[in-house]
Amino acid sequence: MEITKIRQYQKRMDQFVVAVQLDLETDGFTYEKWGETQRCKPRDWIVNNNGEAYTVDAVTFAATYGEGASKGQFVKMGTVWARIALAAGSVRTKEGRSHYVAGDYIVSNNEDGSDSYCMKDDKFLGMYERTGRPADDEYPEPLGDTA
Repeated sequence: MEITKIRQYQKRMDQFVVAVQLDLETDGFTYEKWGETQRCKPRDWIVNNNGEAYTVDAVTFAATYGEGASKGQFVKMGTVWARIALAAGSVRTKEGRSHYVAGDYIVSNNEDGSDSYCMKDDKFLGMYERTGRPADDEYPEPLGDTA
């Protein structure tokens, strides 16, 4: 399998999400998104990102988001690592599995490729910008698979 070069990105300064934590006595819930069934667990976050709703694992949210200018607004902190998919496939997320097509971005919250998700190229490029540090390293293993 071909692996494209990994690049480091950060969220644009004007991008924020609106989110609420599922802090209720519940078993969570499932929903359909990205071509598969996703699972929201107790204490996960329900996020609205420029009109697109989805959930984010509680541990991931705490590690990657900080409070924004207004109550209920959050900004993604730090960097992500991303590459362009060369062919259709899927990536396992903490909520389920997400499908991508060639040209989409496979994104990871961690440099080792873990905690991954995928995004359409236009959405990714509208929300993220390259950081100053060149990151020409390749992940030791592909981020996605074709299963």
